[in-house]
Amino acid sequence: MFGKEINFDRFVRGLIFMTVLVAGYFLVCYLSPVLVPFVVAWAFAYILYPVVNFFQYKCRFHFRMLSILVTLVIVIGIISTLLYLAIPVMLEELLHLKDVAIAYVSGGTGADSLPEVVQKFIRENSDKLRIERLLNEKDLMSGLKEALPRVWNMLLSTANVLISIVSSLIALLYLVFMLNDYDRVKKGWIRFVPKSKRSMAKKIVSDIDNGMSGYFRGQALVALANCVLFSVGFMIIGFPMPVGLGVFIGLISFIPYVQLLGFFPATVLAILCSVDTGRNFWMLMLGVIAVYCIVQVLQDSIITPHIMGKILGLRPAVVLLSLTVWGYLLGIIGLIIALPLTQILISYYRHYVVDDPLDSEIERENRRRKKLESKIEKRRMREKTLKNAPEKD
Repeated sequence: MFGKEINFDRFVRGLIFMTVLVAGYFLVCYLSPVLVPFVVAWAFAYILYPVVNFFQYKCRFHFRMLSILVTLVIVIGIISTLLYLAIPVMLEELLHLKDVAIAYVSGGTGADSLPEVVQKFIRENSDKLRIERLLNEKDLMSGLKEALPRVWNMLLSTANVLISIVSSLIALLYLVFMLNDYDRVKKGWIRFVPKSKRSMAKKIVSDIDNGMSGYFRGQALVALANCVLFSVGFMIIGFPMPVGLGVFIGLISFIPYVQLLGFFPATVLAILCSVDTGRNFWMLMLGVIAVYCIVQVLQDSIITPHIMGKILGLRPAVVLLSLTVWGYLLGIIGLIIALPLTQILISYYRHYVVDDPLDSEIERENRRRKKLESKIEKRRMREKTLKNAPEKD
């Protein structure tokens, strides 16, 4: 590919390609707020596509839209049930911790259980009067009663709320349309590519599709496992709000290493727990670190290899660099697609620049997916043939 002689025609084509690439980058940056719902829906479509196929072909739902609606109802129902069960418990514990914080801020109750260095840090970096006014229930409720009508009217009249609602609805519509037209788009896009370039375009898009779908589905399962492991770990060490904190850390772990941000709320909860119960602050933080370490070891040694195999195989330094670069270039969209896109670029660099064959694991995953898609297509054609066959008298 790179051994061809560079003439004026190829130079102009390359220049046009680079110009289009740069223009596309600036266009994506400019349209980023509009594209975020599309990318989120795209990620969910990758995750839910096997579930929709299961209902359509395994459960014999002959209408694809029915399979999509059943999938969405089940997913929304599960999420709503979990929220219904978890939120009351979390609110009760949160109100208790609020009372603990008020008692500590107003009178220093329980301060003796905190290390001196922690107390000094809190004194130097917080405004006790402001925090006390903010947390005081009477002032808070009276302020809310006075301000709520005005705030509500203001929110209703602002475009931000409307935009967020419209964005959510658009993302849901994107998701439904993507799931409904997934197979047609997957087969029909090649007609828009010149015949001379179809072979390479099909290969590239196939690798991107396999890489993205494998990553999103695998990482979603890893994040779900992390939600359970962190919640159970915090329950074992007797940490406050174990389910809420565990689910929060598990969800943000969808983007690798971002779960470290969970240390901040964990530290605040450890301070409040120490003030409330008199438990040693350092032992609480040691328990949090132990939970983090155990979950990370389980994730790296058992969960990720079994769920995702070696789909990525990127070293931690490359992962951090990839997240930083793509996050800076494309914002939240870049963080979502950073790792699979980086792996694809590295694979093509090895294949076309240094003449190294594409990673065997990726090729094996591609073959496995093609075999599965072939089975689904054969089953679909068989059902279509049986449906169109004339009935016997």
